Amino acid sequence: MAEQTVAVVIPAYKAERFIAEAVKSVVAQTHADWHIWVVSDDGADYEALLAHAGLRDRRMHFLSTGQLGAGASRARNLALDQITAPHVAILDADDRLKPDKLARAVAALAEVPIVSSALDVMTDRYEHLRFVGKGPDRRLTPGAYKFVNLSMDSMIVWDRRRCDAHYDLTLTNMTDLELLLQLWRTADVVHHLGTPQHDYLKVSTSMSNGEGFSEKMIASKKTLLERLETGHYSFAAADAAEGLIAFLQLSLAAEAAYPEAMARRPGLLFEDHLEPRLRAYEAAR
Repeated sequence: MAEQTVAVVIPAYKAERFIAEAVKSVVAQTHADWHIWVVSDDGADYEALLAHAGLRDRRMHFLSTGQLGAGASRARNLALDQITAPHVAILDADDRLKPDKLARAVAALAEVPIVSSALDVMTDRYEHLRFVGKGPDRRLTPGAYKFVNLSMDSMIVWDRRRCDAHYDLTLTNMTDLELLLQLWRTADVVHHLGTPQHDYLKVSTSMSNGEGFSEKMIASKKTLLERLETGHYSFAAADAAEGLIAFLQLSLAAEAAYPEAMARRPGLLFEDHLEPRLRAYEAAR
């Protein structure tokens, strides 16, 4: 396996509507040294589905959890157990990569072990809603990371030779952030791509719109907060726990106020609800 190979992991659960777009976005990368690992979590034959769409490539690999809805974490771990590539990128089946994402990530990975990306948040018709984390490219400590990447953490690319982990199967939500908490045990900085390199779709049928999602999200945030406050993780960066604790406290306060805010402003994105709280906290420091 070449030194610059990136394995792109795509967990797929009821993903027939969007997965071809996700895979096309990898095929169209300016960095051509990639492998795709599609992990079916619903028994669907995604290899046949993609072949029917004209997407067939020797660099595509197909696995199955053998279950129905075992969860994205279990599906991702299944791929991580088999991947030999030095670099891993996560791509949800209803998202897309911008054409230069892998090229820019691999260039940054020559100096740092983890790369994050600003998001282009879209509707399920690929209509722009807002950007998250847009700005200059910069180096972020773990303590500062969530104040830039205030929502969604599955858009990272990391070098498994310098930091690595598997997804925590005990959590129902926030598993992407928990993975980072593990990676930060040996990685003290993240290179953030401030020009959005990832299309994140707000899909009505996604987990984030399912019944009981808010309660599960709050419970997972509380679990991570408790772990951080009790020293469960050992971090390479000195400020990591303090910044992450502050973020989770602010995020939980925002969760509590979100229903009332939504009643006043129907359709309010949680990002738009949370971000002013984060900026006020930073300004007061």
